[in-house]
Amino acid sequence: MPSSAPLPTQRVALVIQYLGTHFHGWQRQPQHRTVQEEIETVLETVLQHPVRIHAAGRTDSGVHAAAQVAHFDAPSHIPASRWSSILNARMPKDILIRASATVSSTWHARFSAIWRRYRYTLYTDPRPNLFIRPFAWHYYYEPLNESLIREALSPMVGRHHLSAFHRAGSDRPHSWVDVQAAECKREGSLIYIEMQASGFLYGMMRLLVGMLVQVGRGVRSPISFTEVWEKEHREQVKYAAPPQGLCLLRVGYPEFPFPPDVWYDTQPAFSLQAFPERLPVT
Repeated sequence: MPSSAPLPTQRVALVIQYLGTHFHGWQRQPQHRTVQEEIETVLETVLQHPVRIHAAGRTDSGVHAAAQVAHFDAPSHIPASRWSSILNARMPKDILIRASATVSSTWHARFSAIWRRYRYTLYTDPRPNLFIRPFAWHYYYEPLNESLIREALSPMVGRHHLSAFHRAGSDRPHSWVDVQAAECKREGSLIYIEMQASGFLYGMMRLLVGMLVQVGRGVRSPISFTEVWEKEHREQVKYAAPPQGLCLLRVGYPEFPFPPDVWYDTQPAFSLQAFPERLPVT
């Protein structure tokens, strides 16, 4: 009689990239294409049984990920390092597994993470650029002062109740966020806003950037911006930045089986000054 004992399993961690343009976010949803569903469908095809994959964060519709982290349990007879090539051979073109590795049975992509970092990209040149458009908010209507945005971000570092930037529909029971870094820099016509925190509220980054653009335009002062979230004036937060400018940049763990070149900075920052040679004289 064949043995009915279950096969031994191992926990496999993945570093995942995806272009969010044609996805309705990470989390599986009925009648919508999601990243979770695509990966779970491939896993089910390979393993011939349903598989649940758990991610570090649930990105929204249209949002990209440069180094999302997820895990699933798989039979231990398949080396964990092989899962990246197994999955990539069957993945759609807008999902890529950077690497796979074994982790302990208690390690969890979401609950073991101690921080997440997001980057938002604004493109301020009035001339459109096809190669930047899928990854940035093309905001050229008025000049943006990155120094004012930087000034507005500075007081956000620390533990704060950020209900003003918490969209309805979340199952999170509170709006406390431990912000570890909040930065803004300009490179030519590109402005990058990055924030690192223990966790992010539903819709937080896009609502935050939507109001920071008001600060950059000079129609709202950095002090006024701070008062909005300190006094929880949710009614004043009316506009969310479009999703294509937002990218889950990376996730941090006390113990992580991947080297930094796999996950640390895998969304290349556009640089329009990469080759500052002289223009040809006509």
